[in-house]
Amino acid sequence: DKKVNEITPRLFEMAPNAKAMAALDVAVIQDAIKEIGLSKTKANNLSKTAKQLVELHAGAVPSTFEELEALPGVGHKTASVVMSQAFGHPSFPVDTHIHRLAQRWGLTC
Repeated sequence: DKKVNEITPRLFEMAPNAKAMAALDVAVIQDAIKEIGLSKTKANNLSKTAKQLVELHAGAVPSTFEELEALPGVGHKTASVVMSQAFGHPSFPVDTHIHRLAQRWGLTC
């Protein structure tokens, strides 16, 4: 997460909105985030997500869990962070592995 916080300002200088990100070549995105693990997959997902935001949501970030989780590379944890931070929706982002263990142990549904 620390590395992500170091890298995102440069990426957002290159592409400050979904339309600009959608216009970037995936290789350019990958080069910008190469210090983050799984950069090839993440670059592909960023490109696809930006294109979907432009095509399906007029460039805006959707405000429901269902719409967020339909975006490439966005799981429940990321959707929870967006819902909480961007829209003030009460949520508790939990790593998938922790969620599975909590379910297995009967701590949650």
